[in-house]
Amino acid sequence: MASPPLTCSPEQLASLFGPNTTNALGAAEFICGHFSTVSDKFIDAGYAIDSTYLLFSAYLVFSMQLGFAMLCAGSVRAKNTMNIMLTNVLDAAAGGLFYYLFGFAFAFGGPSNGFIGKHFFGLKEIPSDSFDYSNFLYQWAFAIAAAGITSGSIAERTQFVAYLIYSSFLTGFVYPVVSHWFWSSDGWASASNTSNLLFGSGVIDFAGSGVVHMVGGIAGFYGALIEGPRVGRFDHAGRSVNLRGHSASLVVLGTFLLWFGWYGFNPGSFNKIFVAYSSGNYYGQWSAVGRTAVTTTLAGCTAALTTLFGKRLLSGHWNVTDVCNGLLGGFAAITSGCSVVDPWAAIICGFVAALVLIGCNKLAETLKYDDPLEAAQLHGGCGAWGIIFTALFATKRYVNEVYPDRPDGSYGLFMGGGGRLLAAHLIQILAIVAWVSVTMGSLFWFLRWMNLLRISEEDELAGMDLTRHGGFAYVYDDEASSKHGNIQLRRISNSGA
Repeated sequence: MASPPLTCSPEQLASLFGPNTTNALGAAEFICGHFSTVSDKFIDAGYAIDSTYLLFSAYLVFSMQLGFAMLCAGSVRAKNTMNIMLTNVLDAAAGGLFYYLFGFAFAFGGPSNGFIGKHFFGLKEIPSDSFDYSNFLYQWAFAIAAAGITSGSIAERTQFVAYLIYSSFLTGFVYPVVSHWFWSSDGWASASNTSNLLFGSGVIDFAGSGVVHMVGGIAGFYGALIEGPRVGRFDHAGRSVNLRGHSASLVVLGTFLLWFGWYGFNPGSFNKIFVAYSSGNYYGQWSAVGRTAVTTTLAGCTAALTTLFGKRLLSGHWNVTDVCNGLLGGFAAITSGCSVVDPWAAIICGFVAALVLIGCNKLAETLKYDDPLEAAQLHGGCGAWGIIFTALFATKRYVNEVYPDRPDGSYGLFMGGGGRLLAAHLIQILAIVAWVSVTMGSLFWFLRWMNLLRISEEDELAGMDLTRHGGFAYVYDDEASSKHGNIQLRRISNSGA
């Protein structure tokens, strides 16, 4: 909402001119008219500044799709590069249509009930006094980020039609419902639902450790679990075999692009920057935006260094791919509390996030669970830690600034705020796990039952680029086509799409 307009009363102003002023009321009306014009211009400027800020944040978050594409491409084997790149493109394309038709309405279509929104289908009634087109664009970029997380978990063995189905369902329904719960002013657990706060606190998931990262990670977990490991991932004795991605360079490039985009993901979640906490002061929401960027940076950096030395102790190697995943795990964890914690607390967040990721990877290996990008462990595990971290370290002052309409008194347990916020956040974790398990778990089971989920072993060994996408992503010489042996491109039947 805009700041209240500056007011000028001609009658009050005229009384100040004195008895000898000719046509005092006319002069006062003239001055107040111009004063109102200037006031309106300030209001217009406020809307323009906030809208521009949100649009550029949306552009940054959208650039993360390129980061996901590069990270995924580098993390798979060369024979599946085109497949994983195409799925990233279609996450954005299919997600755009389905989020426009249904997703934004389910997420933010108020007034509604606590479970799901019911207005703004196809952006009807947009713009309004609550939402503009920039809000839709920003939230769409978040929705396709969740879908991008899931695609990494099921890479290298999933039928193309399965990608289209799950991506549309996730961005059009599953993710929007969760974002309604925790971000809409009508959501049953939202910190913005001040008339009915969960445990008198609500959930503080500022930029989505749970809403985005846990949703995408748990969806990916069920996809990878139901599909099973890639051929050759575990030998006949059950020992782990490392199927290395083909390009560490692309992994590093993708990581830096994601790092860059995270400065739109976390600081951009304020939605506006032109907000003064006290008039005429150097400290305002612009300072909170800067602090959020700092906490994001520190959590990622700490997680990267912790992973570097932790994996060195465990494996004896300095592994750049592990460091990149550790960095991203720190970012996923700090996303929930980035705006309401001090910078020193972000260092703790990143340190523990790295340990959580290493532990989840060890558990996955023990259970013979195969996730080529460690997406379920990274986004699901570190995202869950981030939710708990926020409930422990959220600072009273920052919580009151970021959520000014929320009753005072509930903040981080370790900061003296009691356990109500922690209780709400534990409920959030359970609710997300249950919802995504029921929806995405059922969808992946259905796709497997319909033989629409996994490709054949023959196609998997040959590589999906050759068997499904017209040829390899990389051509090393002009005669590459003659060196494919007896593997040939063939038309895909309806039963093996």
